Amino acid sequence: MEERSLRVYSDKTFFTKITSTISKMLIPTKIGINGMLISIKRNNLLKAYEHYEQDKQNAERKEEIEKKYEDMYSLYLEAIDKHIMDSIYKKVKNDTASDFEKDALAKYYEIIHIKENEYLEYKYIKQKYLLNLDYETVKSLEKTKLLERYKKMYLSKVESLYKGLLKHYSVKLADNLSYQDKDMIYEKIFMTLEEYIINILPLKMEQNKENTMYQEILSEYDKFESFTVGKLDQNDGIEKKMLLLAISRKLFTHSLPLIVAEQCYIKLLKDTRSLIVDTKVARKKEKAYSLLIHLIDDYNVKLLSTKIYWDKPKEREEYQKFWNQYKEIEKLKEKDYLAYRTQKEILFVKADLQKIRKNENKYYKVIQFYKAKLVELGAMKEIKNSYISNKNYTGKKHLQKLLER
Repeated sequence: MEERSLRVYSDKTFFTKITSTISKMLIPTKIGINGMLISIKRNNLLKAYEHYEQDKQNAERKEEIEKKYEDMYSLYLEAIDKHIMDSIYKKVKNDTASDFEKDALAKYYEIIHIKENEYLEYKYIKQKYLLNLDYETVKSLEKTKLLERYKKMYLSKVESLYKGLLKHYSVKLADNLSYQDKDMIYEKIFMTLEEYIINILPLKMEQNKENTMYQEILSEYDKFESFTVGKLDQNDGIEKKMLLLAISRKLFTHSLPLIVAEQCYIKLLKDTRSLIVDTKVARKKEKAYSLLIHLIDDYNVKLLSTKIYWDKPKEREEYQKFWNQYKEIEKLKEKDYLAYRTQKEILFVKADLQKIRKNENKYYKVIQFYKAKLVELGAMKEIKNSYISNKNYTGKKHLQKLLER
């Protein structure tokens, strides 16, 4: 038995050495073969995509050419996937990989990790990753015609993947999730929007220069770009997310439904209120307050004003009252800008105060801050030593009278 064990051990060692030697010999060949296969599959895909674009209006051939296009797409992605496992993995293992290849493999395993719990999310993210990996390869080849051909297919495919991913997250938010899980989904939505706006939107804008939609978001896009450099504090982080939502209302109207965008705005409003009361430095507190006013403006004007279906008729009536007041204040803009800004700020603070008073215990500090602001703006009088000892008195009616002044 000892002799048999020794013989088996010796054989394993011998074959391990041979396998290792053969692997080292084949690595350069495999890299070449995989690169060649990807190139062939890429060319087949581009031809199928171009035929699809030319004939997709042809009802008789549409199904046939669409199937061929999808088949070529699947084979192409498989070739890139195989390249990662056969070539990049072995290069990393043998410590001959570049930093880009090491990073690519690390991201690949991060994506694989999602598969067990979130298969649909994994499917979208992996396709996006493989496409982006080969897009970088095509760019490095410095072949202008090939890049232009590839870019059209790439943008068409990756656009649908981002939309699919946002729809998936929107559906997830409708599930009965814990507070922590919902926060995670919100972050994924913002990360997906940011990734699209940084990596894909500039290419889409370049490809469709005459598209009026892109011209409409240009100013917001320019503002967003200023948040992509340097270190951001919490205030800047919220403002960046606000810009992402504003841009998304134009780009992803159906993929990120209004009800989901509304939940994202409400999340940002909560974060900004918390930031105001948690900040001890007066300058930073005022900066957070200015952001809140801007956020309330965006939420009410860019989102709620476009809302058609309301779950509760009372909420719709309350918003209509707010909207009528807002339109009246807008008339002051040209005549007296200072009065216009003051009145608008008062309207926003009062409206938000009415909302958070429904959860007075949670927002006690914010309510106190708002009351102080209304006194400062001349919309409320401060009554000193006005404490009433009656234990049944809540102060709500008294506050309501002051708000209606």
